[in-house]
Amino acid sequence: MQRRLTAILAADVVGYSRLMGLDERGTLAALNLHRAELVDHKIAEHQGRIVKLTGDGILVEFPSVVSAVACATEVQLQMRERNFSVKEDQRIQFRIGINVGDIIVENDDIYGDGVNVAARIESMAPVGGISLSGTARDHVGRNLGLHFHDRGEQSLKNIERPVRVFDVLLPEDEDRPAQNNMGSDASASSKQERPSIAVLPFDNMSGDPEQEYFSDGITEDIITDLSKISGLSVIARNSAFTLKGKAVDIQEVSRRFNVATVLEGSVRKAGQRVRVTAQLILGKDGTHLWADRYDRELTDIFAIQDEITKTIVDQLKVKLLPAEQKAISLSPTTSVEAYTAYLRGRDFLHRHTKSYYALARRMFAKAVEIDPLYARAYAGIADCDSFLVLNYNTQITLESIMATSAKALELESGLAEAHASRGLALSLG
Repeated sequence: MQRRLTAILAADVVGYSRLMGLDERGTLAALNLHRAELVDHKIAEHQGRIVKLTGDGILVEFPSVVSAVACATEVQLQMRERNFSVKEDQRIQFRIGINVGDIIVENDDIYGDGVNVAARIESMAPVGGISLSGTARDHVGRNLGLHFHDRGEQSLKNIERPVRVFDVLLPEDEDRPAQNNMGSDASASSKQERPSIAVLPFDNMSGDPEQEYFSDGITEDIITDLSKISGLSVIARNSAFTLKGKAVDIQEVSRRFNVATVLEGSVRKAGQRVRVTAQLILGKDGTHLWADRYDRELTDIFAIQDEITKTIVDQLKVKLLPAEQKAISLSPTTSVEAYTAYLRGRDFLHRHTKSYYALARRMFAKAVEIDPLYARAYAGIADCDSFLVLNYNTQITLESIMATSAKALELESGLAEAHASRGLALSLG
C-alpha cells in the first residue's frame, strides 16, 4: 500500500437508468462509441490513468489538476457538439467532478477521502458540466483562462467538513455569474479565447466514389493533428462530418460551431499522384487567410498533412510546445500502402455494422501485415473486436483484445487511439 497526492476525476452519465430502460443496446453502443472516439483519447492526451470503469461511470487520476480540468473541459465541449443532432431525451451527457487530495493506492485501485470528495462533487455537478473542489480550483489558478461560479461551501454525504465547490463556466454558460478572484482577470483580457477552427470534410475530386475514404481520411488526420495542439480549439470530427456532401456557407458554419476560422479543401488521387488543395477562411466575413495547392507523389502525403497543419498554426499565431511540435511531425507509418489500407479500415469502422466491422478488421490486419510496426492499425483491430463483442456477442476473448491494444501501446506509448482501444476493451469486462 502507498499514499500519494493526485488529481482525481469522477464522471458518470446523467439519467443512465432511464436511457437503458428506453434502449439498452443503443445506449451501450452510444456510450462505448463516445468513450472510444473521445473520452479515452482525451484522457490519454492529458496523461490520465483510467482507474476503473463502471456501467456508466469512470474514475481517472491525473498528474496535475490543470491536466484533469483541461481534459474535462475538452470532453464536455465536444460532447455538446456530438449531441447537437441527437434528440434531447436520447443524449449521452456527463457530469464531472474533480478534486485533488491524498489517496491510498492498492493493486492499481485508489481509495480515500480524496476519491470520495471527487465522487460527491460529481453528483452535484451541472448536467454536461464540471464541478471542482476549492482545493482543485486553487491549483488551476489562471492556467486555463477559464471562468468559474462559486457555489460556496457544501455539505457532502459522509464527508466530515464542508467543501467549497466551484463550477467551470463553459462558453454556453457565460451568462451565469463568474467569480474572478484567483481566476482570469475581469477585464477584456479574460475574454480572450484560444484560436478556433472547424475542418470541413475535404471534397473527393478523383471522379471515383470509391476514393471517398481517402479524402475523408486526410480530413480526419488533419483534425487529429490540430487537436494535439493545446493552444487551439478544434471542432470534433463527428460534428464537422455532419456537413459532408452539403453546400455550406462559411459564415453560417462559423456561427453554428462558434469558431473564428474554417478550413476546407479537396483531394484528387490518381495512380501514384495526389493533389490536395486547402483554404483557410475567416468565419466572420468569408475572406481567405491562406490558400495553397500541393501536387505531389503519393508518398509525400504525410509531408502534405504536416505542412497544412504547420501553416494553420503559423496563420493563427499559435505557439507550439516542443512535445506538440514532435507529435504533429511524427508519421504514423513509413508505408503509403499500409496507410491506404488503414484509411479504408477506418472508413469501414465508422459505419458501425457487423459486416463493416469485419471489413474494417481485415483492412487493419492488412496494414499490420505491410507494416508490423503500425501502432494505429493494431488499435483499429482491437476496436473492431471490441465492437463485435459488445454489439454482436462475437466469440472473441478479452485477453486477445487486450493483447492487441497492448501491442499498439508497446509500439507507441503515447498514442491516444491505443489508450482508447484499451479503455474500450476494459469496458467489456
